[in-house]
Amino acid sequence: MMNFLRTNKYVAGLWVIIRLYLGFRWLTSGWGKIVGGEFDAGGYLQGAIAQTTGENPAVQGWWATFLETVAIPNAGLFSVFVMWGEVLVGLGLILGIFTNLAALMGVVMNFSFLLSGTFSTNPQMAILGIFIAIAGANAGRYGLDRWVMPYLKETWNQRVRKGKQPETNAA
Repeated sequence: MMNFLRTNKYVAGLWVIIRLYLGFRWLTSGWGKIVGGEFDAGGYLQGAIAQTTGENPAVQGWWATFLETVAIPNAGLFSVFVMWGEVLVGLGLILGIFTNLAALMGVVMNFSFLLSGTFSTNPQMAILGIFIAIAGANAGRYGLDRWVMPYLKETWNQRVRKGKQPETNAA
């Protein structure tokens, strides 16, 4: 089954549809935050901290500790990471460039939002992102990865081969 998901050219067409859906969701979310000019993750993070109390807290204590000690003191930086991260994940998925990295970063953001108590479409997007990551190169078969990844691989191999050649010192 895994080989089928990772190599079949017809399944690659299905990955395009899923990529475009996820990419559009990420891109529009991030772009809306950028052009809106008022996005501040600080309020969102404070809201997540507020969900750590009660009989069944939506946010676990260990995550709240991370939010309080790392995220909230750096809320401005996290705001930039969220806005531009969403845009870059969206573009990567839509264009099919660095598809696996884009899917993985999308899953990381989805889990961060889930851990912070925001459900919405995050579980669905995380599951689809995981499937894209599992699909490997087949998910980017009909995208820019088709040309970019072989080029990068060849460039890397040329550099490695050059590095292994003995140096000639004329002394």
